Amino acid sequence: MIYTPEMTLGEARERYFDIAGFGADGGYDEFWIKVKVWRLPIWLPNTKGRVAAVKLHDLHHVLTEYPTTWAGEAEISAWEVGSGGLHGYIAGWWLDLMNVAQGLVVNPRGVYRGFMRGRSTRNLFDGTFSEDMLTRLVGEYRHKLRLDKSGHGPTIRDHAAFALWVAASVGIYLASVVLPIGLLILLILWSLGYAI
Repeated sequence: MIYTPEMTLGEARERYFDIAGFGADGGYDEFWIKVKVWRLPIWLPNTKGRVAAVKLHDLHHVLTEYPTTWAGEAEISAWEVGSGGLHGYIAGWWLDLMNVAQGLVVNPRGVYRGFMRGRSTRNLFDGTFSEDMLTRLVGEYRHKLRLDKSGHGPTIRDHAAFALWVAASVGIYLASVVLPIGLLILLILWSLGYAI
């Protein structure tokens, strides 16, 4: 384990920031964030809603031990969706569903495992981040979210939920990436005089 149960969430998050190379504050105060769609970097505004969601998301990385690699982000995103979703965190929903869709290509087994693990656990998105959380122990929060218990075998309901969320993630991905790129290509072709 990288983040032992005896560590405070604050200590564990500092270690997580260091390992991931996020800087001392995790980049929460940055104006822009870089997200990669495959190998293509896209800069997005670091909105207040995104920061609120990512503060909890970062604690999830600590509690679940999923890494910040492409494969790890796919797994943790699937886990967050499977463990109850992101409630009112719209930016978090969008990023998680984008990661699940990409994960279907780069880490399909991890997406499935993460989602199914989530079905027998909880996440922090039913609340908001507070500095007080950082004084609590990693083990305490793992217990609170049922991450210290072995999950049940997947049920038909779990598989149906997985299929629904996979379909939603692919739809969000297509609407967010493929459709705008397609329209841009058509616009360029039209501006070059091609009949459309």
